[in-house]
Amino acid sequence: MIALCRAWFIVLCLIVMTLPLIPLQWLFNKTNSPLRRKLPLLWHHMAAFLVGLKVHVKGEMSADRPLLLTANHVSWLDIIALSVAGPVSFIAKQEVSKWPAFGMLAKLQRTVFVNREKRSATGEKTSEIASRLHEGDAMVLFPEGTSTSGVHVKPFRSALLGAVQKAAGDGETIHVQPLAIAYTHISGMPALTDERDFTGFYGDMDLVSSLWPILKEGAIDVTVYFGELIIADGTIDRKQLSFALEERVRTLKSAAFAADSR
Repeated sequence: MIALCRAWFIVLCLIVMTLPLIPLQWLFNKTNSPLRRKLPLLWHHMAAFLVGLKVHVKGEMSADRPLLLTANHVSWLDIIALSVAGPVSFIAKQEVSKWPAFGMLAKLQRTVFVNREKRSATGEKTSEIASRLHEGDAMVLFPEGTSTSGVHVKPFRSALLGAVQKAAGDGETIHVQPLAIAYTHISGMPALTDERDFTGFYGDMDLVSSLWPILKEGAIDVTVYFGELIIADGTIDRKQLSFALEERVRTLKSAAFAADSR
């Protein structure tokens, strides 16, 4: 009963906190105000506190631009964790735009939505992503193409890394930074391998079945581990880049769990 009351209290607080900020963020987006990147950062810090998500950052997000961040994908919690780590926007599948509440918030954070089933649509979006990179936005790509249980890193897809080639088409270089997301502790205890899917949002799970247990339990520690930059230009092979990023993210994720299990 206490856990259920906690979940509803969090939902109520999130609603009360969010409603006054929606028109502000809409205005900032329309006027291209610098605050359009800062207000989501504030919102996610408050959301992390309410949900009980403690974010530990190792390394640091590069200050170089243009910057594309590539990460493994575990849960909707990833969005909060990464947005606490720094001012970012996301590249997400088209379906997210239709999610209740989450879709609206994603749009306000200036997410680029991609229909990954249509190769022609993916091609069009690479131009939009390239444009956002040149505007100075740090864009987050989840190259696995879907969220996972959090136990393993799935093979990275190379299609959207075409944005790197597009953005560097005029002879410029693009900074590509791998990072790993690792949910290391649950209720203060190290997350064992068979417990790591507690935070996962994958397979046939619906949003509520993933959201509700986390709201009831809370007290989750996540490590956001930034790796070394890869400097890319228009000549880089995107499949080789995809493989290199996948290996680095896998290594960073293993290092995060190893460090926090000591």
